[in-house]
Amino acid sequence: MFLLNRKENKTLIHDREKFRSELKTLLGFRPCNLRLYEMAFIHRSATYTLPDGIRINNERLEYLGDAIIDSILSDYLFHLYPEASEGFLTKTRARIVNRETLNQLGLSMGLDMLIVSNLAPSDSPRNLYGNTVEALVGALFINRGYNCARKFFIEQGLKKHLNLNAVLTAETDYKSLILEYSQKNKQKLNFTSHEKQAGSNGHPIFNVTLEISNEVISQGEGSTKKEAEQDASMAALIKLRLLKG
Repeated sequence: MFLLNRKENKTLIHDREKFRSELKTLLGFRPCNLRLYEMAFIHRSATYTLPDGIRINNERLEYLGDAIIDSILSDYLFHLYPEASEGFLTKTRARIVNRETLNQLGLSMGLDMLIVSNLAPSDSPRNLYGNTVEALVGALFINRGYNCARKFFIEQGLKKHLNLNAVLTAETDYKSLILEYSQKNKQKLNFTSHEKQAGSNGHPIFNVTLEISNEVISQGEGSTKKEAEQDASMAALIKLRLLKG
């Protein structure tokens, strides 16, 4: 990780040639707009203020890249799973873009070695690497367009550094997360379940309604009550924008 020396007000990254070389290895091409890519790696703790007062960090690029990645994944999963339901596609996308997965992706890609920060390594925020993935995709979109950003994220990111099957089979306790949220905000959480008529395989289907402070937030379905509660909890987290959907 690069540390920014604030006394050096003309350069954001000390060794620009090294940065250009490492960026070329990462992207697969020699970047021409180096300042744009520098910006993608500048954490807000190292914000640089231009003479005209404009503050430079990667937060705006992160915002843009977040939307681009959603679009890329929606298209990719739609074609990867041609028979899958909308619910499956939404859940799969949510698993990929959650903070833990994106952070691990950023680390595996080696983005931690390029980030500019004034934080000590022990103080690095939880979402630092995932946010940088988003910012880099945003920079690629601006510099080379959607197709280049898509190719990079899928070919250089997803396929090389992410085991999609492992992501899909990993268990995430969404119920505990929504419980933690309600307790933190001093709100009452309630699950109401009922059993539906057996499905085509003869097994019962459970429906669960999730309420927070007596307001219906989401519903879930599963072959067990636990599965239905997890489904409802995940839907609630997405609705409350605590989890990407």
